[in-house]
Amino acid sequence: MTRVVLIGAPIAIAVSLVFNSGGDAALPKDSPTAEASAAGPANPDPFAAADEEERRQMNEKVDRAPAGLATPAMREIAWKLLASAEGSTLDWRTQYATIEDSGDGTGYAAGIVGFCSGTHDMLTFVEAYTKDHPDSPLAPFVPALRKVDGTGSHEGLDPGFTGAWKKAAEDPAFREAQDEVRDKQYFEPAVRLAKLDGLGTLGQFIYFDAMVLQGPGHEADSFYGIRKAALAEADTVAEGGDESAYLDIFLDSARAVMKSKKNQHDTSRIDTTQRVFLEDENLDLEPPLTWKMYGETFHIPS
Repeated sequence: MTRVVLIGAPIAIAVSLVFNSGGDAALPKDSPTAEASAAGPANPDPFAAADEEERRQMNEKVDRAPAGLATPAMREIAWKLLASAEGSTLDWRTQYATIEDSGDGTGYAAGIVGFCSGTHDMLTFVEAYTKDHPDSPLAPFVPALRKVDGTGSHEGLDPGFTGAWKKAAEDPAFREAQDEVRDKQYFEPAVRLAKLDGLGTLGQFIYFDAMVLQGPGHEADSFYGIRKAALAEADTVAEGGDESAYLDIFLDSARAVMKSKKNQHDTSRIDTTQRVFLEDENLDLEPPLTWKMYGETFHIPS
């Protein structure tokens, strides 16, 4: 299973959206990082860097684009593709309760986007969730999560934490909270930015998967850094470039980041999945889809 390495501020925004908003399923009008980031031309998130009028124009452009990955049917495909990478399954609904440590130094990974006890995102998520649900079986483990944050240690978590996570996942509210973080933190900003870049459904998924895996940070080894590196070598469709050529460069950049991290040396999610769809010229990500993840073959029929 892969791991998600996140920075603290964006996920804090996401969990704030989860526990303090109405949970609107529509794509947001602004990037979740826009209000929290210092606006300026150097900001790699164009929504955050834009002024109010520029952002209005961006939103209008995105709203005119085809629904793409945001349709219910394509969302289901996206969740299955992600689950094949995160849990070697197409049954993504089983992933809410999944929790394991693969020994890669990031501690326990759990849930539908792989919250990790060693990379701050699990701590932030559990802190916010248990504040709203103080009777959750995870509440007693918050102090231990704070202590192990940034490490692969299980101190204070074993032996009861894995059972508590699985028990919490029986609660629909806990599953909904995971859905909200997935949608607000990763899916919606990725799809909006991909549409702004003129990308079709495959490109939208590629952005989404990269944002899940590397986090929505601005560092060179996070999502916006990967996009910045790709933009230095190729134009987006919105800039007059060729879609396949741009996505090829983006995948090269994303793969290089994966290979630079000791816990992401298996690049199946790019080499035998996304690159396969790109080489097949399936820019609309239309099923049937067949791909390999970690040597195992998966298939979504028409």
